[in-house]
Amino acid sequence: MNRLLPFPLISLCLLAMWLWLSQSLALGPILLGSLFALIGGWLLRLLQSDADRVRNPGAIIRLSGLVLIDVIRSNIAVASIILGGQRNRITSGFVDIPLDLRSRQGLAVLACIVTSTPGTLWVNFDRETGVVQLHVLDLVDENEWIERIKGRYERLLLEIFE
Repeated sequence: MNRLLPFPLISLCLLAMWLWLSQSLALGPILLGSLFALIGGWLLRLLQSDADRVRNPGAIIRLSGLVLIDVIRSNIAVASIILGGQRNRITSGFVDIPLDLRSRQGLAVLACIVTSTPGTLWVNFDRETGVVQLHVLDLVDENEWIERIKGRYERLLLEIFE
């Protein structure tokens, strides 16, 4: 049964949502919704974690605090660039950062952190070399960005996921 319905509650919710959105209890929407619910459950099974458990819950709290501070700080910096009329004085660019992190979930969290912080954007990750390429709106010092990503985020993500 687990192979057919790996997440029965989620599949049931998907079916209910489909029927609610289609506003019909006819056979067609029920069959189509059931198909989507089955496929949705199977796709979620592919996203299951590599890690058996989170290794350091305290690191999650520290990482959340750092991300919150960095998002606020980045919002202020980007707002001052845009509102302060400094747009023509900024130098944007790309930074290649070698990562030790290989966990899919850890990389996904890092991508979310980087893209949720204004002024940065995750561009590319080469799984073979472990190098992530970021675009930075106001690139002053590449080494500062490498140290920030590796020292602030990657270090804690390694504690959490590996």
